[in-house]
Amino acid sequence: MFGFVGPNGAGKTTAMRIILGVLSADAGEVRWHGRPVDAAVRRRFGYMPEERGLYPKMRVRAQLVYLAALHGVTDPLAAADRWIERLGVAGRADDRIEALSLGNQQRVQLAAALVHEPELLVLDEPFSGLDPVGVDVLSGVLAEYAATGVPVVFSSHQLELVERLCEAVAIIKDGRLVASGAVDELRGPGRRVVREVVERPTLAELFREAVK
Repeated sequence: MFGFVGPNGAGKTTAMRIILGVLSADAGEVRWHGRPVDAAVRRRFGYMPEERGLYPKMRVRAQLVYLAALHGVTDPLAAADRWIERLGVAGRADDRIEALSLGNQQRVQLAAALVHEPELLVLDEPFSGLDPVGVDVLSGVLAEYAATGVPVVFSSHQLELVERLCEAVAIIKDGRLVASGAVDELRGPGRRVVREVVERPTLAELFREAVK
């Protein structure tokens, strides 16, 4: 699991949209397994935007079945029901998206990103609007999915959560990378982020140093 953190306006969402082909890069390229990413490769990615990307008038199960079918899933109903159950919204499966709380919409949006079993998961502020129970459910699902060998990249302002979940992190400011690496390495004694860090700070303290 890889955390992508930075102050508002740093470029986190822009970078994620470039990965998914929503925006074109001014320079550079996105590569996956050493090769440039094209539309066919992107179809194997899962993406959860920060803003709601669901059809509000559709019902939860119908929405996920539809998205699974678009991705060519062999049994879209089974795939939809699997994630509905795993993310704790089985009781709302026949409700319209617009009738759900923001937290439950967030759970369904994660299910939409996972329903085709992607080989890379890119999530923009996935924990936004969630209560502590919802955070635990989503973090558990993401940890399980990453444990299968699928990379999970997510941005979050909840730095303690990033520190707890992630193996590595990147910190950006003004569209530039200011620190990247394993969490323990970045916050360890003697590491240089912007200035020398002589004690073992939390990720929140490291973040404040990096964006000065």
